[in-house]
Amino acid sequence: MSTHTDLRRGPAAPPRFTAAERLALAVLLTANFTLAVDFSILNVALPRIGQDLGFATAHLQWIVTSFALCAAGGTLFFGRVADVFGRRRLFLAGIAVLGAASVAGGLAQGPALLIVARVAQGVATAMVTPAALSLLTTLFPEGRIRTRVLGLNGALMAAGFTTGAVLGGVLTGAVSWRWAFYVNVAVAAAVLVAGPFVLTGGRAQRRPRLDAPGAALVTLALVAVVYGITAAGESGWAHSGAWGVLLAAAALLVVFWLVENRVSEPLVAPSVLRRRNVSWGAVAGLLAFATETALVFLLTLYLQDVLGFGAVAAGLALAVLGTGTVIGGLAASRVIGRIGARRAMVAGFVVQAAATLPLAFAGESSGWIVPLLVLTFVGGAANLVVIVGYAVTTTAGVPDEQQGLATGLVTLSQQVGITLGTPLLSAVLAARLGDGLLPGLRLAMGVDAVICLAAALLVAVALRTPDREPGRPASSAPARSSSR
Repeated sequence: MSTHTDLRRGPAAPPRFTAAERLALAVLLTANFTLAVDFSILNVALPRIGQDLGFATAHLQWIVTSFALCAAGGTLFFGRVADVFGRRRLFLAGIAVLGAASVAGGLAQGPALLIVARVAQGVATAMVTPAALSLLTTLFPEGRIRTRVLGLNGALMAAGFTTGAVLGGVLTGAVSWRWAFYVNVAVAAAVLVAGPFVLTGGRAQRRPRLDAPGAALVTLALVAVVYGITAAGESGWAHSGAWGVLLAAAALLVVFWLVENRVSEPLVAPSVLRRRNVSWGAVAGLLAFATETALVFLLTLYLQDVLGFGAVAAGLALAVLGTGTVIGGLAASRVIGRIGARRAMVAGFVVQAAATLPLAFAGESSGWIVPLLVLTFVGGAANLVVIVGYAVTTTAGVPDEQQGLATGLVTLSQQVGITLGTPLLSAVLAARLGDGLLPGLRLAMGVDAVICLAAALLVAVALRTPDREPGRPASSAPARSSSR
């Protein structure tokens, strides 16, 4: 790998990649894009899957929930496994699991096999995502090079969420929902052929013991968190089932923290969590994902149930938001390079809030569609600046041997944020439904804007970055080799 001497040329020199780095980037970004597609590709197909395989309507949500539970629950564990046993090895193993699970899902003739396949896809996601991200953060040195790479990754993942919804509908209507699984098989095969030749990523020179009690506790706790949030979204936040599970999750996390402070080789080193850029960066990422994914849910209701748009037209309108997120991801590296990751996150949250707040006054007239498209485009772009900023911040200053853990926290905040946002603002919406759908939507979108402003204040006050702002060029620092 190159030594990236362009880091010493000052801010005018654009980051350059060697041919080997471009190939590694292509493999890793393709894998992450595919996993982002998987989060949304089956949503449109759920009714058809239910008809074909005999799912009861009440049980269709488990096609999505089983995937989310495993993807979030195993993230920290596999992030640490990547550090201990090798990022490249875990990445390729996860891709193989994804391919096998996708074959099973595509061939499923009943609910049981499909759910097993979705569980395996969730486990594969928990394996691949932190491994791929830690490969990116160790292959490319901290600074403008890494910021640009994380910007590309954020843009492609944002595009993946949008592409998944569109592709799922097209495949279901034109061919079969089974091709939503088979697409993964083709991608997995290509990555498994190319990956061993273009990826590097060793493991720790001394293999420490893997903290089995810590792994079991944190996995159970995270599964309980995601399940509790999902149950709250279905039954309401006052439902005892949701609160009981969330309280159990909190108790498990307390026990986990006590265990991690006592074992000699913890799964999650408390010293890493005490880094304010890691802990508060992950919180900021959670809020960024929660606010934007919840807004997409609210806008879907507004476009179809208030303005009367059909599903296809509503999807095209939301694609404008998706386009904004892609552009925001591509522009994030320049923004962060100019003002630093912390300031970029504060500015991004403020702009996102400013773009969301007018939607709290949306009316029933179809004339609202133009300002809605403009506002969601701007808000989506700002949101991706925050997301790239938190990925840069959370991994900054962390030793290479702990990058799997740091990127596991990045991935965890993403998945919990996606899971948390919609049920939280659904509860706000439900509180005003007695006055009608539009007043409820207005209140929920106003709350979304307030959360963005609160997140901006939180980042400004609580977040502390390493001595040199992540993403800012270091004109005098010697370049660090990216080879591993």
